[in-house]
Amino acid sequence: MNYFDNYEKSLLTTYKETIYDKFVLAINKYQLIQENDRICVCISGGKDSMILAKIFMYYQKHSPIHFDVEYLVMNPGYNKLNLELIIHNLNLLKIPATIKNTDIFEIANMQDKSPCFLCAKMRRGALYNLAKSLNCNKIALGHHFDDVNETILMNMLNSGSYQTMLPKLKSTNNIGMEVIRPLYLIKEKDIISYKDENNLHFIQCACKFTEEAFNDEISSKRKQTKKLIELLKDYYQDDIDKHIFESANNVNLDGITGYHLNNVYYKNKK
Repeated sequence: MNYFDNYEKSLLTTYKETIYDKFVLAINKYQLIQENDRICVCISGGKDSMILAKIFMYYQKHSPIHFDVEYLVMNPGYNKLNLELIIHNLNLLKIPATIKNTDIFEIANMQDKSPCFLCAKMRRGALYNLAKSLNCNKIALGHHFDDVNETILMNMLNSGSYQTMLPKLKSTNNIGMEVIRPLYLIKEKDIISYKDENNLHFIQCACKFTEEAFNDEISSKRKQTKKLIELLKDYYQDDIDKHIFESANNVNLDGITGYHLNNVYYKNKK
């Protein structure tokens, strides 16, 4: 049995319940895919997006509905080692991805102020344009269960708002385009376990600005929030991550002082 069969077999045996079944559950629960969709699976080169692509390959072959998939690696200017690792993994997992080169890192790193903001904005814009050039109507991203929880707490602690990362989101600037997150119900620890058991190695942070200016010494807000959640789990000895996740499905409007809807603020008059 070759490596390709082992990677697929692992998803359907050891990790069927924790990864593949939850992938299918998210698609059905949130209605992420419809008949004749054309989906651009965006691969950054990290563990989440690469495994997302691998799952999509199997699911498309056995899906009860017809849809098409394009696998895309948008290269913002990865260094040689990272790009070689991405290509190695694409070949290893037999993912038929197209690599599109851009100079986003180079342009963003020329800015003295907010290079990360500019980089994120440019990458998002380039991704939409590339997806449209491939005639796709949806973009699949590799955000998982833990990303959702971290987003909830980051907004509460850093911006004083309560909002989460949605499983699907229609683009306001790109009419007819929608972002979907099929890994929405999958925990990061299970993705890491799958990666380690199959001896897979993916790129970590590929940002040139981080590599050159900070040497990865400054933790991002997301990393800090991830650590906070782990501390809460140790303290409560409970499914605290599950409760954080479910809180976004159980908002009681009678129990809050105000909320936003369609960019309009409503004050609770009770």
